[in-house]
Amino acid sequence: MAAAAAAPEGSGPGVDTWLDRETAQWLRWDKNPLTLELVKRLIEEGNKEELQKCFGARMEFGTAGLRAAMGAGTSRMNDLTIIQTTQGFCRYLEKHFSNLKQRGVVISFDARAHPPSGGSSRRFARLAATTFISQGIPVYLFSDITPTPFVPYTISHLKLCAGIMITASHNPKQDNGYKVYWDNGAQIIFPHDKGISEAIKENLEPWPEAWNDSLIDGNLLLHNPSASINKDYFEDLKKYCFHRSVNRETKVKFVHTSVHGVGHDFVQSAFRAFDFAPPEAVPEQKDPDPEFPTVIFPNPEEGKRVLNLSFDLADKIKAQIVLANDPDADRLAVAEKQDSGEWRVFSGNELGALLGWWLFTSWKEKNQDRSALKDTYMLSSTVSSKILRAIALKEGFHFEETLTGFKWMGNRAKQLIDQGKNVLFAFEEAIGYMCCPFVLDKDGVSAAVITAELASFLATKNLSLSQQLKAIYVEYGYHITKASYFICHDQGTIKTIFENLRNYDGKNNYPKTCGKFEISGIRDLTTGYDDSQPDKKAVLPSSRSSQMITFTFANGGVATMRTSGTEPKIKYYTELCAPPGNSDPEQLKKELNELVSAIEEYFFQPQKYNLKPKAE
Repeated sequence: MAAAAAAPEGSGPGVDTWLDRETAQWLRWDKNPLTLELVKRLIEEGNKEELQKCFGARMEFGTAGLRAAMGAGTSRMNDLTIIQTTQGFCRYLEKHFSNLKQRGVVISFDARAHPPSGGSSRRFARLAATTFISQGIPVYLFSDITPTPFVPYTISHLKLCAGIMITASHNPKQDNGYKVYWDNGAQIIFPHDKGISEAIKENLEPWPEAWNDSLIDGNLLLHNPSASINKDYFEDLKKYCFHRSVNRETKVKFVHTSVHGVGHDFVQSAFRAFDFAPPEAVPEQKDPDPEFPTVIFPNPEEGKRVLNLSFDLADKIKAQIVLANDPDADRLAVAEKQDSGEWRVFSGNELGALLGWWLFTSWKEKNQDRSALKDTYMLSSTVSSKILRAIALKEGFHFEETLTGFKWMGNRAKQLIDQGKNVLFAFEEAIGYMCCPFVLDKDGVSAAVITAELASFLATKNLSLSQQLKAIYVEYGYHITKASYFICHDQGTIKTIFENLRNYDGKNNYPKTCGKFEISGIRDLTTGYDDSQPDKKAVLPSSRSSQMITFTFANGGVATMRTSGTEPKIKYYTELCAPPGNSDPEQLKKELNELVSAIEEYFFQPQKYNLKPKAE
């Protein structure tokens, strides 16, 4: 049993000895000829700088699992690091589930591939399956690419112990990832991340059959759930279709793009399940392609830069709505043609407002008994718009806020469901929506077809999505949001920025103003401080492993600054909430823009810290 040694900091003889030991171990264990040759060549060339990049820091397993570039070495996603990770995960599961050999695990994958290192999502999934099957554990391995939400769905549906999805979602093409779900069908949270991380370090040496992936072919422990899960998922989805006759007859035309990812076939099936004519697919982006040739970043959250081909096709066929999934189809972006001829791309918060209103309205029509409201819930993350809170206050259902990320919303939704509650909807501003609680994670497939039904229903009332969004804001209060980020690759700089905010004018003093804006409240979920609580302790869980501070302003504004778990970004999220009534949205936007400018200038100080803004 080999344990991982931590890399020494800096440079010098200690680092060289450590590097020599790491690379020697790699040469003993790696059986992938491409990554093995690459490391041998770097050693022969004495290329310490490149070796340091490959081996300098082992990928850290966290609640998001792993995510890194594909390539050679312990810092990268490759055959050996996949084997090591899965061995650790396997041993950890054996400790927690006495019936693991009866229940098993599910594994699926997206279409990513990296020919220079021989790595691909499909190959990584096979190697992970090999690890479990070599230990006598059943594996439900999809035979072809699927959306990420099919993994949590399969866990819940087949009552499995865990799931793995090999995907880097919307990251750049060279990246891949290893996403892990627990037996409750939600992403893992603490303490499982720490436990799995420790188990990986204790199981680094490949087991005897680790590289022999042919052992799974024809093995009785290998199951292919593709056909049955495909059938059952879309049967379950049909329960969320409320206006089948409207869908059959709608004149609204839809364009769909899967942005070179896995979504095409599944969204086509979802439209069939709702009795829609199929959406028109963007031909250049319809088929999976790990090169993502038509986009700089395969992330529909980037808006018009990723959606240009969709707009061209929509204009050509006179379609009013564009639906765009990210490459693993767990997120959804939506755009609508305006009367002006412009395309409006809805923010995640705006689509969250529309879907939340729609799912509540549809539920209310079926449930006239108001007593059911007391057991009805919606969730969103703390950096997302508070619009669901406003709707809940007026309509009488419950709203809860969680930490950022669907791992928190999925786990909380499961707790509520287990208590007999009805979770109608959850969303986060990063275009993630859980419209159907049979998947305890964001799901871009169900969100796409439910958005299509909403648009088709509104069209029968001569309303557009934009008009309905305005009506929601008039009824429940305008919620104007603005979010962006700065790119920063230096962890030291990031830490300095946040420590400055904690010691703004003297030790342990947070700022009292930001430019002309007075601060009325501060919550710091890195340290666990919240000045709105009597004991000054935050109610939401805090974590020193990530930075996150929320400022409440006297004018009703809220701003959160946080680090990203998967990208070199410091993100910010701002919102101005107005009470119900027809407020002046333009005035609110102007005030929010002024607040954002002040936050950038005084709190981020981009010139001083050489931060790169989001490319517009």
